[in-house]
Amino acid sequence: MATPSRKTTTPSPLASKRPLSTDLSSEIPSKRKNSTPPLSLLPSSGSFVEGSIVRIAMENFLTYDVCEVSPGPHLNMIIGANGTGKSSIVCAICLGLAGKPAFMGRADKVGFFVKRGCSKGMVEIELFRTSGNLIITREIDVTKNQSFWFINKRSTTQKVVEEQVAALNIQVGNLCQFLPQDKVGEFAKLSKIELLEATEKSIGPPEMHRYHCELKNFREKEKQLETSCKEKTEYLEKMVQRNERYKQDVERFYERKRHLDLIEMLEAKRPWVEYENVRQEYEGVKLARDQVKEEVRKLKEGQIPITNRIQEIERERHNMEALIKGKATNIKETSQKCKQKQELIEKKDKNIEDLQQELIVKQNAEHDLQRRISNARKMIEDLQNELKTAENCENLQPQIDAITNDLRRIQDEKGLCEGEIIDKRRERETLEKEKQNVDGHITRFDNLMHQKEDKLRQRFRDTYDAVLWLRNNRDKFRQRVCEPIMLTINMKDNKNAKYVENHIPSNDLRAFVFESQEDMEIFLREVRDNKKLRVNAVMAPRISYADKAPSRSLNELRQYGFFSYLRELFDAPDPVMSYLCCQYHIHEVPVGTERTRERIERVIKETRLRQIYTAEEKYVVKTSFYSNKVISSNTSLKVAQFLTVTVDLEQRRHLEEQLKEINRKLQAVDSGLIALRDTNKHLEHKDNELRQKKKELLDRKTKKRQLEQKLSSKLESIKLMEQDSCNLEEEERKTSTKIKELNVQKAKLVTELTNLVKICTSLHMQKVDLILQNTTMISEKNKLESDYVAASSKLRVTEQQFVELDENRLRLLQKCKELMKRARQVCNLRAEQIVPQEYQTQVPTIPNGHNSSLPMAFQDLPNTLDEIDALLTEERSRASCFTGLNPTVVEEYAKREKEIEQLTEELKKKRAELDTYRESISQVKERWLNPLKELVEKINEKFSNFFSSMQCAGEVDLHTENEEDYDKYGIRIRVKFRSSTQLHELTPHHQSGGERSVSTMLYLMALQELNRCPFRVVDEINQGMDPINERRVFEMVVNTACKENTSQYFFITPKLLQNLPYSEKMTVLFVYNGPHMLEPNRWNLKAFQRRRRRITFTQPSQ
Repeated sequence: MATPSRKTTTPSPLASKRPLSTDLSSEIPSKRKNSTPPLSLLPSSGSFVEGSIVRIAMENFLTYDVCEVSPGPHLNMIIGANGTGKSSIVCAICLGLAGKPAFMGRADKVGFFVKRGCSKGMVEIELFRTSGNLIITREIDVTKNQSFWFINKRSTTQKVVEEQVAALNIQVGNLCQFLPQDKVGEFAKLSKIELLEATEKSIGPPEMHRYHCELKNFREKEKQLETSCKEKTEYLEKMVQRNERYKQDVERFYERKRHLDLIEMLEAKRPWVEYENVRQEYEGVKLARDQVKEEVRKLKEGQIPITNRIQEIERERHNMEALIKGKATNIKETSQKCKQKQELIEKKDKNIEDLQQELIVKQNAEHDLQRRISNARKMIEDLQNELKTAENCENLQPQIDAITNDLRRIQDEKGLCEGEIIDKRRERETLEKEKQNVDGHITRFDNLMHQKEDKLRQRFRDTYDAVLWLRNNRDKFRQRVCEPIMLTINMKDNKNAKYVENHIPSNDLRAFVFESQEDMEIFLREVRDNKKLRVNAVMAPRISYADKAPSRSLNELRQYGFFSYLRELFDAPDPVMSYLCCQYHIHEVPVGTERTRERIERVIKETRLRQIYTAEEKYVVKTSFYSNKVISSNTSLKVAQFLTVTVDLEQRRHLEEQLKEINRKLQAVDSGLIALRDTNKHLEHKDNELRQKKKELLDRKTKKRQLEQKLSSKLESIKLMEQDSCNLEEEERKTSTKIKELNVQKAKLVTELTNLVKICTSLHMQKVDLILQNTTMISEKNKLESDYVAASSKLRVTEQQFVELDENRLRLLQKCKELMKRARQVCNLRAEQIVPQEYQTQVPTIPNGHNSSLPMAFQDLPNTLDEIDALLTEERSRASCFTGLNPTVVEEYAKREKEIEQLTEELKKKRAELDTYRESISQVKERWLNPLKELVEKINEKFSNFFSSMQCAGEVDLHTENEEDYDKYGIRIRVKFRSSTQLHELTPHHQSGGERSVSTMLYLMALQELNRCPFRVVDEINQGMDPINERRVFEMVVNTACKENTSQYFFITPKLLQNLPYSEKMTVLFVYNGPHMLEPNRWNLKAFQRRRRRITFTQPSQ
């Protein structure tokens, strides 16, 4: 596109073209600097509809310096080469009518529409109005990227401009009315919903789109209300059900609360009853205290005469006691003498008694000695008789010797047997230790096997479960079944496990190996079909490959660093090894070292091996079928995961055989021990029998010697007892003489004692007389003292009673005050507050002169503490029966009850609101849907006619999936350009670009006659059309846009076909630009027309 320094293109209304005329007289542009054209050039106002564009002026706008365009009232064809500025006129219309820059698809800032190098630009649009044209001016400041608005040369705001434009039903953002060049492709991309909205705004009555929006809002609100009602109804039902569950607990709670309230009332009344009881008790105590005080005074006055008489008697008694004391001294001295005489008499009696006792002892001893001598003689006779009857024991020694020899022989046999038992025990202990050692080795092997099984279980659980099933059901199979290969393979060195795992796929590593096809089918049926386990199974070859020799000797390959074939790296059962050799040729795959990798090219070239393993890589060698070239590929070895645990199965079998041998030896040792223990037991029994016989013979041999020793001992004992015997008659005579002498001495002492007793008796009589006199005085004194003590005691008791009563009075007074205070607290009365009359049942008086009252609320309650306590106990028992009640449940119940009421009220309001919305929807729907259907039917009729005229088919209908989803309503355009196809919805992908352009143009034309918008703009929509469709569309545009009472139409195109039909009412505007264009003020339209006519007239003569 050329960019001249100055462009002055001023398209203007010219004489209309005749149909099929080639006259170019209409291609005369008119230039104008003034903002308003002369009245002579303005079209008549009667042809323009309200809001049509009368004039477009631009300064420093895009490609224009200064330009003014005056379109016609009907079809306006704006023609010009690409880059001349046709679309700039469209941009001026959009921006001049308060359109957004982004809608043009060129720039998002208005400043970018000002001509490069200029700081300001201007667009001015003049719109037709019957009341006076409306001139809208927009000045653009590039620096601030701001616009300044003017209406009829007066400054205003963009909002006012938008309101004026909207009042004329101009919608530059609606693709059905304003379709710029960069938005042509987007029309086909409009969704059905967007197309309906654009159509409503474009041709529908003003209220149609508003009704549609209201319906969508109403429907959305209806959905929200339905959802809300449903949720609230469900929630309300749950709340009601929950409250029903807790209703009984709440009733029990309130029943308990009634008991607790009664308990509280009783506990509140109890202090008042206590106070009244204590107050009455106080009054009684006070009265008793005053009576006791008067009694104390009288008792103190009656004690004075008694005290004086007691003092007088005490003086007389003191003199009498002095005389008694003298007599007592004399009596004491005489009594002392009597006591001495009495002691001498008792001593003589004691001597006589001792002599008699000694005689008795001697008599008893002699009698006992004679008895023992008699017993000893009898025993001697018995021993002599027994000794005579004892047999001769000299012939017992040979028997004792024979038994001793037998015992010695049995002891030797027993020692040998016990030695053999000890040897057997030691041998058994040794075998037990060996067994424990072997068991430990086997356990370690089993632990390693368990590790392999754990890995299998973690990675392939189904395979692990199948292994467990196989172990429990081996009896179902005829031939050998091997567990998964990864369990049966035992690496000789776990460092080489990576070669095997990289060579054998994972699916085969966890595969079961069978020797019989029938067994495999049984296994798969049970495990796969019945247990639904995903497992793999393979068949071992019928001919064993396990021992098949490699094609090359390993010695030949050692020079390349190979140290083994894969087969030699591990042990496996014969079926497993045979399968791996047959399937994966492990007997042909060598394993090398780092040295092999270093000379790998030589190895591949010389050995021609198909697969090779080095220390860390695997090489696969192939020969091309076509070129016979050797191709090798290498991959890094993955780290081994399953075969790193090595179990030496041969060693385990050896250990199991060793364990069996040890168990066999243990059984033999146990049998030998049992036999030896039986033999030892038999010898011990025989030894005990011999020892018993020997003991009996020895006892018989020693019995005679013992009898002789006893007999000798008894004879010696009799001799000694006879020597100890005494003469009893002599002893009796001596004792009698001594007793007579002691009796004479005793008679003398008795006479002296009798005299002293008489003297003592006389003194006692005198003393008794004095004591009687003293006793009389003491008795009188005691009586007086007793009377005094009784009076004093009574006085003390009375005084104590007075003190106790006074203390009790003070205590009861304090208690009254405390109970009054407590009772007031219970009734929430302050200390200085007078009890209200309505709470008073009786008015007791307290000592301080104040009145107290019991609340009238206590009127129906018991008036005694016993009755209150009994009722309290009963109510507490009843309240305690209501266990397990939670106050929070009641709170929640009440809260839910309140919430249920609120929810019920809210639900009622929501349902009423929902009904209102549904009624509103019904009313608005009727106002919207019926006119819309009629409108769409008219569009469909015209659209179908247009397509029929082109020998194609088209259809427009109102589409919706759900009649109630008003936001899903849309206009569906379906077209068919070939008779062999079906109607297809217009989409950005199904139709070609030309077909989309034709469909878009015809839809806009269908809207043309129905359109209530003042003008429509379509920019370069014919670019993708083929000549036939372009001609047809052009004819329809001319016919439709040039009818009476149709809105203004702008059709922008860079080219036109030849021999197109034109209408008298259409206006053609040509856009030229370039460096040699005339200034606008130098352009002469009439001169241009004259020159054009001359050229036309001279051409035929030539």
